[in-house]
Amino acid sequence: MGDRKTIEDRLVLLGTKGGPAIRPGGPSPTSSLLEIGGRRCVIDCGLGVTRGLVEAGVTLKELDLIFITHLHSDHILELGPLIHTAWTTGLKTPVTVFGPSGTAAYWTGFLASMRYDIDLRIADEGRPDPRDFVTVVEYGEGPLGLEGLEVSALRVKHPPVTECFALKFRTPDWCVVFSADTTYFPPLAGFASGCDVLVHEAMLADGVDKIVEITGNGERLRTHLMDSHTLAPDAARIASAAGAKQLVLNHLIPADLPGFDEKDWLAATRGHYAGPITIGRDGLTLTRSAQ
Repeated sequence: MGDRKTIEDRLVLLGTKGGPAIRPGGPSPTSSLLEIGGRRCVIDCGLGVTRGLVEAGVTLKELDLIFITHLHSDHILELGPLIHTAWTTGLKTPVTVFGPSGTAAYWTGFLASMRYDIDLRIADEGRPDPRDFVTVVEYGEGPLGLEGLEVSALRVKHPPVTECFALKFRTPDWCVVFSADTTYFPPLAGFASGCDVLVHEAMLADGVDKIVEITGNGERLRTHLMDSHTLAPDAARIASAAGAKQLVLNHLIPADLPGFDEKDWLAATRGHYAGPITIGRDGLTLTRSAQ
């Protein structure tokens, strides 16, 4: 890993779309880069995370920490391919993956699926064995026990998933909280109290109606979305109750349907949060020094 002292604190939204589908020219599913306190943290690994990191200027062989909030495919699908691609570009230093129960089984399964290629490259190209320096730590609520960076988890409500966690990253200089996928969950405000940035998932009610209209299993999908995700006004209410200094809307539903744009998100949150609101888009970067 590179010199931690040279890493400027920043947040990069790599993928901002809710759900696993992708469309021509549209945003990618969920992933973020948080560089904080000299540590390089990848939060969730939806499809496109590897390219997103490269385009954000990250040297893949300097991967450090990866956090998975839950095991829906739009949050974990590219975890194995990210690490494998980093390995083929020279990764040989320790990487720790923090994830909920089931993450270790995912990693074991990925290694098994790629055993031929991994063993061949070790023998043919002299690469170190990634099984020796990638560690998976399965976590629950509470502190994650990292040296030099305070990270803690809060179980949120994302039925039918039970192992889904908001994450808080804190140093003496900066505090960033990710809601993960969750329905409106008031305890999150206490968890995020006083944070500098709250990255919260968000839906537009009119957008849900449009999605239901164009999909074949519309009513079942509506039930899932309304039971498992947060409408934009409620995300703003959480930010207000937390006293968050900035709200970033992410995991957007809808993210790429015609007829919905930034003004719709701002209208939906108006009057519920007095601070600055940023509507997520792939590649959006916030730096601590710019806040």
